[in-house]
Parts: sequence; structure tokens; C-alpha cells
Amino acid sequence: MEIILKQDVQKLGYADDILKVKDGYARNYLIPQGLAIQATEPNRKMLAETLKQRAFKLEKIRKEAEFLAGKIEGLTIKIGTKASEKGTIFGSVTNIAVAQALKEQHDIEVDRKKIILSSEHIKELGNYTAQINIHKDIKVTVNLEVIAE
Repeated sequence: MEIILKQDVQKLGYADDILKVKDGYARNYLIPQGLAIQATEPNRKMLAETLKQRAFKLEKIRKEAEFLAGKIEGLTIKIGTKASEKGTIFGSVTNIAVAQALKEQHDIEVDRKKIILSSEHIKELGNYTAQINIHKDIKVTVNLEVIAE
């Protein structure tokens, strides 16, 4: 029997794959568990349309990510914080502070979870870098300048 997987099944295939499996495996396990549907002609047409729409949406998201990457690439973000005379920061600079500074200084909103600092927490004044993962394969590096207020 030919089936269309609705989600990834370990050691079998990935979502939206069309596979040929034994009839009993499909009827008794895959279809009742909601892991697959039978690959009839209407289901194949529906899959083709779904894949076409998904590709269109992914292309649109990718273009938006590339545009945002062009705006962010090479920016220098200044982060003011309270520090001692020796240059040690009271507290630390995290990805949350970087996201807020990016929003305030350049009016660009980025999810804080997508910002990866060169070190886990910045605890001293100086220059650092951060990587922003805008899309799964689009990454941008920004410069951070941590200064005393």
C-alpha cells in the first residue's frame, strides 16, 4: 500500500514522503496513529498543492530574512552599562540587552533567542561580536561596544 507520511517516522521517512509499506503496517499502525494517510489520487493532489504553497511561503520568508540581514550586517551596537573603575560590569550584558539596544538604536526588532554572543555573558567593558541567526541558513555578525554610562 502506498501512503503519505503526515509526520516524521523514525526508520521509515519524513513528513510528506510517499512510501510503499505493507498493508497491515499501514492499516493497523500508521493510519490509526495519525502518522500517515493513504496515497489516493485526491490526497496526492492535496500534497502537491500543500508543497507548492509551503515553497512559496518559505521563499517569501527567506527574502525577508535576506533583506533584514542586509540591514544588520556590520552594524555596531553601543551598549551602555554601569561599571567599576577597573572596567568590570555590575551584572552582565546578555542577548536581551543586545536585542533591546538593536531596537532602540537602529529600530530593528530581532528575537533575543536568535542572538548568540561570542561569550556566554559579557562581564567587562570592551568590544565584542554577536551572531544573529535570522533564518536557518542566514547568519549575520554584529559588533558590540560595551561602554560605561
